[in-house]
Amino acid sequence: MVKAERKPIEEIKDAINGYKRVLITGCGGCVSICLAGGQREVNELKALLNIHLKKDNTPKELDGYTMERQCNDQFLEELEPTIDQYDCVLSMACGAGVQNMAKMFPQIPVFPALNTISIGIDKDIGMYEERCRACGHCVLGYTGGICPVTRCSKGLFNGPCGGTNNECCEVSQEIPCAWLDIFNRLKEQDRLDDIKKIHVPMEWHNQTPRTIIQESYKQRYSV
Repeated sequence: MVKAERKPIEEIKDAINGYKRVLITGCGGCVSICLAGGQREVNELKALLNIHLKKDNTPKELDGYTMERQCNDQFLEELEPTIDQYDCVLSMACGAGVQNMAKMFPQIPVFPALNTISIGIDKDIGMYEERCRACGHCVLGYTGGICPVTRCSKGLFNGPCGGTNNECCEVSQEIPCAWLDIFNRLKEQDRLDDIKKIHVPMEWHNQTPRTIIQESYKQRYSV
């Protein structure tokens, strides 16, 4: 799931400088689950901004509203009756949600309140670990479920570099060697032949915007 974290408060203040009426919009999707942009975080940011703005003697009218998802036009339509009351929107969604909000309401500035970090897993409450970079060409099937693009410090796609040092990457003794982990996983599964398979160089599909259509819907969209 997408993971994000709130931008520094000074950066947020700079973004809304010069605007009087600000709507802080939360999202009930990924950023809510990772405790970055749900209703609680909207309330926290509103309270924190009010404290800072009062201290700076630059009070503003701040409102908060959280919708189910900002990446879906249907839920953004909820704002249509009231959006014109505001001078700008401070979105607490991921980068996709911010862009969709800006597309839906092009007449009003939309500023991100979060930095979108990664696609990751939950390690503990408020702690997440990146596991996927949405490269568009998943190789987990032959690497034992360990992503070399994300886990390897050098993003090596076809085996180890030879720089392993005490089971860690030569880059840092705090970073396990991903390809050693892949080797051990495949050995445990009696699949070491997979590590010998050479794959063509990665085509970085995530370098340009992509439209994803699930197989069962391709006929619907004439793909």
